[in-house]
Amino acid sequence: MKNQRHNQFILKAILLTQTILLLGYTAFAVRNEGWGFLQIAVSNIGSLTWSGQFTLDFACYLLLSGIWIMWRGGFQSKSVFIAIVAMILGIVVFAPYMVYLLVQEKGDLKKVLLGEHMA
Repeated sequence: MKNQRHNQFILKAILLTQTILLLGYTAFAVRNEGWGFLQIAVSNIGSLTWSGQFTLDFACYLLLSGIWIMWRGGFQSKSVFIAIVAMILGIVVFAPYMVYLLVQEKGDLKKVLLGEHMA
């Protein structure tokens, strides 16, 4: 039990660290390059380079995480809204959402992963 709480603490710490790190990095990117990420991302994908491959791969992860959020929530309006926001903002929304779920489900990863589909 103690080890499980320790592992959950580490997971939550990683998720929150990712959120803070990405928020800070995003602030620098916006300051240096502006808000034109979508144009840059589409341009990268169209370039057929490694940068484009990474951007497309990342977009697929965002879509998959959004689909999981919607599925987990039974495609209710709340889960669809969270999924859309998470697909746009990435880990800045997804990581705090995972922390929220871990707290709400009292660390039960089965409930965190399955949500509405718990038997």
